[in-house]
Amino acid sequence: MTKIRKAVLPVAGLGTRVLPATKSIPKEMLPVFDRPAIQYVVEEAREAGIEHIVFVTGRNKSAIEDYFDRAYELEDTLRLKGKIDLLNTLEAEVPEAGSMSFVRQQSPLGLGHAVWCARELVGKEPFAVLLPDVIVRAKPGCLAQMAEVYAREGGNVIAVEQVPEDKVSSYGIIDPESRDGRVMKMRGMVEKPSRETAPSNLSITGRYILQPEIFGLLENQAKGAGGEIQLTDAMATLMTRQHFHAIEYEGESYDCGNKAGYLRAFVRFALDHEEEGPNARAVVEQVLKDR
Repeated sequence: MTKIRKAVLPVAGLGTRVLPATKSIPKEMLPVFDRPAIQYVVEEAREAGIEHIVFVTGRNKSAIEDYFDRAYELEDTLRLKGKIDLLNTLEAEVPEAGSMSFVRQQSPLGLGHAVWCARELVGKEPFAVLLPDVIVRAKPGCLAQMAEVYAREGGNVIAVEQVPEDKVSSYGIIDPESRDGRVMKMRGMVEKPSRETAPSNLSITGRYILQPEIFGLLENQAKGAGGEIQLTDAMATLMTRQHFHAIEYEGESYDCGNKAGYLRAFVRFALDHEEEGPNARAVVEQVLKDR
């Protein structure tokens, strides 16, 4: 079975749900405590064995490309001041040469179109898609858990998590056919169903392992919800031809694409920080006390 070597990260979105912070800063570069949100997603991909990351970018997203490049002036300054620990931290985050590519999505035509823009760089091999709005706190990482399912089952794999039944209308929900532990065979998916018609309360998290045939479907995919080319529509078609499995991964997701979700992520990862966690907890407790 072909190993999952490449991952697509669609980062062309405008981040309107977190304006005005994203007026001049890409939403993916907003800091979640001590590093930008995009760094957590890249680390998840690397942990799962991803060798090449394809960023699908848009206008005003050059800060992402710069972040994953060397900063010679900063590195020299840290070296001269003897701040070797900080220097080592920066150098550890610089990717291997040639392991990242950037392709432009010129028009905001939807997630499906963004993934399609990566077709030439992905080629004819299975690949992962990680939505950078979503940070997943999990050990092992969410994509690593998915890769285990893929190695066993093949086909296509989607990460899911339970949501309250009165919230299903806010998510894409899967229709499971059978279940073995945390792994389910899928027979369908529904975008934002009503509570009465939802086939389950298992929402799609924003992590996918897909076969390359999805590109051919996306190329001819009609516009769907919101007048955009939807990835879920192409996946629904592919599901009639190939196996799809879902894994209810062990972990917790944080939607950094909205202000409340971003705040939750910031606080959670601050509290988790190995060195600064106790200080962060003291700050949070003091703020709550002072209200």
